Parts: sequence; C-alpha cells; structure tokens
Amino acid sequence: MPLIIICGTPVSGKTTRAYEIKNFFEKTHGKQVEIVSEDEAIRKLGYDKNTMYLDFQKEKRVRGYLKSEVLRLIGKDNVIILDGSNYIKGYRYELYCASKASKSTQCTIYTICNHDEAWENNQSRLNNKESSLETDVNKMPYTEEVFNALTRLRFEEPNSANRWDSPLFTVQPSDILDLNSIYKVLFEKKPPPPNMSTQNPPLTSTNFLYELDKVTQAVSKHILEAKQLNISGEVKFPDYPGCVLESGFIEFVTPQKLLKLRRQFLTYAKMNHSNEDTNKIGRYFIQYLNKTLME
Repeated sequence: MPLIIICGTPVSGKTTRAYEIKNFFEKTHGKQVEIVSEDEAIRKLGYDKNTMYLDFQKEKRVRGYLKSEVLRLIGKDNVIILDGSNYIKGYRYELYCASKASKSTQCTIYTICNHDEAWENNQSRLNNKESSLETDVNKMPYTEEVFNALTRLRFEEPNSANRWDSPLFTVQPSDILDLNSIYKVLFEKKPPPPNMSTQNPPLTSTNFLYELDKVTQAVSKHILEAKQLNISGEVKFPDYPGCVLESGFIEFVTPQKLLKLRRQFLTYAKMNHSNEDTNKIGRYFIQYLNKTLME
C-alpha cells in the first residue's frame, strides 16, 4: 500500500537505491515490494530513453503508463517503488493525490549527484557497452543534449515544504540511506486523510448505471469500427468534440482488451463519477483509454 517515489537526475543512483530499499523491506520486514520502472516502461513501449525525452508525446505516454501501473498496484497490500526521474513536480503531485485517495502513506527519495561526476559515470556506460554484448538500449548512456536538459533545464527539485514531496529523504551516492526511518514514516504513521477532491461520492441513481453502460458501449463500438476501417491516425468522436483517441493507439485495440478496459472503467466510474452527466462520462472514458491502451 505505501508508495515510494524515487526522484533524481540522470546517473544519480535511482535504480540502485530502489533495489536497496526493496531488499531491506523484503528481507528485514517480510514485505512484498513491487518496482515500477521507468526504464522498463520505455523498453516495453518500444522507445529508447534519448529519443523519448526529446519527444513530448512519447514522454507523455511513458508517464501515463507509469501512473496507470501505480494506480493498478496501489490498492494492494504491498510496497510500491516508482523508479524514474519523476522530475515534474505536477506529476509528483498527481501521484500524491492518488496515494492519498487510496489512504496510503508515501515518501520521496531524492538521489543527487555532482553534475561532472554523473556525466563521467554516464560516459563510462559507453565504454562498458562497447566491451560487452549487452543489447538493452536503455543501458546506453544519455546524449549530452538529454543529460543537460534533465539536469539543468527541466528538473524541478523536490522540496520538503511541499506536502506531495514530504517526507523527503535526500541521498548522495556515498551516503547511507536511512532505511529504518523510511520504514517508520510508511508503516508507523497514519496516511493523510482524503479530502473532498479525493473521496469517492456515493452511487446515487440506477439510471446512471444504464447511461454509463450505454455511453461506454457506444464509444467502444466507434473505436472497433475505426479499427475495421484501418484508420491509423487519430480517431475522432462526433459526440465529443475535441476528444480523440491519440494517433497510433488504434493498433493496440482488440475487442478483448477494449472489453477489459471498459469493465475496469465502469468500476472506477461507479465510485468516482456517479454525479456527473453522461457527456462528461464519455469524455472521461476516452481519456482513460488514452492512458491505458498500451499497457
């Protein structure tokens, strides 16, 4: 149930710390730990990290994939570690709201490293790559353009004064991570109480269930018809101006997958949007599909 967000610049030891925490929680406290890895998400979506960070749409899809994985796991009785750069404070706030809504505790681990030292370690990856048979593109070093962008231009440093970054543990490569304190803030403190923006309103009307089912079926039917017509670009919805299934997503659609995602959305909407009108529900369903179709 607790969520640990790893946050840091390139080659600052994020994954090393993620596995250090995982081993501690599993061996010392017998907890089940799931690592949601940014590198793994990039690989699964068919990208490499350098081109991904230079393409807004690709990066957005990776973030959406990671968030959907966290949301899928966060309700279970385990520890979730989100291992990635997580350099956007607004994105960290979204994750905070998700954990708060599920009544989970959370903390942030901020890995920092001297810029020149990190760049030197990054360059050493190239030498290691050339001397091995390793084929994972995400083990390749960052290009100088991407490295500088992520360390000097884009990175929004976590701040313990922000409730979504707190409790905050800052650690350098040579530091000993205070694992016991991390355990205490996650398992010996109460999670923040949900507020009106995160509490689930009660289901109010049986008519809503009928309309919910009808709207999501209509959207699903429209997508499957577009699939049969071999539409490869954006799929537009005449009933929902401005809403589209993003370009390229149609290739991930199958009737079975669409049915599964529709059922998941129905469960979510019953608990979260029972007071909304059906026009908004249709839009929410399209947004949901854009975030989850490539899982």
